[in-house]
Amino acid sequence: MDDAPFDDLPNSAPLPSAALSKLRWRCRRGLLENDLFIERFFNRHASSMTVGQARSMYALMELADNDLLDVLLGRPHTQDIAQQEDVKALLGLMQA
Repeated sequence: MDDAPFDDLPNSAPLPSAALSKLRWRCRRGLLENDLFIERFFNRHASSMTVGQARSMYALMELADNDLLDVLLGRPHTQDIAQQEDVKALLGLMQA
């Protein structure tokens, strides 16, 4: 994740504001549809975001734009990352 200020924090810890700002920047995508999902998530949950959710978001951001869109839309895909429990929980919040 390359964010040393919270690498040693537990998943349930609140996400520090500097780390949230860095995460928002990292989440900028090339497809507008992805940006809409991500921005809606941040508008709803940024103030209560945890370190664990940030780790899951960083994992999702490793996907290519089209693969990420498939995952966000719940389309059939072959992305193993979307099967991890913490990522599935984050996807539930993003898709709500």
